[in-house]
Amino acid sequence: MKKPKFIVSLTTRDNDYQQEQALSAQQAAAKAGVDIELLYADNDAVLQSQQLLKVIQSSPESRPAGIIFEPVGGTAMPQVAKAAIAAAIGWVVLNRDVEYLAELRRGSKVPAFSITSDHTEIGRIQGRQIAALLPNGGSILLVHGPADSLAAKQRATGMQEAKPSNVQVKTIKANWTEASAQKAVSSWLKLTTSQQSGLDAVCAHDDSMALGARKAFLEIQDLALRSRASSASRSGQRKRLVRSQIVKPSIVSFWSRLTRSLEDVFTWAIRAGWAGARSAGPRRWLD
Repeated sequence: MKKPKFIVSLTTRDNDYQQEQALSAQQAAAKAGVDIELLYADNDAVLQSQQLLKVIQSSPESRPAGIIFEPVGGTAMPQVAKAAIAAAIGWVVLNRDVEYLAELRRGSKVPAFSITSDHTEIGRIQGRQIAALLPNGGSILLVHGPADSLAAKQRATGMQEAKPSNVQVKTIKANWTEASAQKAVSSWLKLTTSQQSGLDAVCAHDDSMALGARKAFLEIQDLALRSRASSASRSGQRKRLVRSQIVKPSIVSFWSRLTRSLEDVFTWAIRAGWAGARSAGPRRWLD
């Protein structure tokens, strides 16, 4: 009997959270006895769309049972989702709450659902971290995720809600990677206005960007300015390099807590024939 196959499409290889997602999926697939193919979009929404359309438009015998993907862009590709459902391929969106799923399920013989985190609450937690780091107020540099990232926007909204009113925020954008944050912060530090600003802390929307920002500060020659760089990141593991973190497990790992073990998710999908969640589909939030 041919093993069921799943496509796992992730945003980039250059982010430790995405690397953890990939590893979790590989381990679960091995235990569940299914095949997976990992695709990386290199933070390019057009490339991700092309990759998935190529899979969907392949011959019926080579099509996967389902596509599990974390979208790069802001739309979560509704047209690609429709094409997948029309080809009887299950559609699972990671880390994004999308509005088109209810319509997608109508008349579908395969499930379509999302598994996401409460990104606004993640931002509120970061706002409370800022309050603890700067009890007397001050000024922070926020390394914001991509402009078209809904998760980044929601985290920024939550942070603004929870931070003290006497903390001023300066914002620059990076692309969920250490290298992009290092480059963005290095460029910002070269500005005369930046060198004259009273900066008290650096915060980032994920740990990769926080570490990239820290590297940028360590490169500068002004020791007084360098010593004022304390990073507060949203998630991650390298605790010796940042002041505070919000640890969030990979979405794939979340399934292991939801159904006792990660491989149970794949087993459930296989036994259900990607049909059991057609009418409602699971939709969960992580705190």
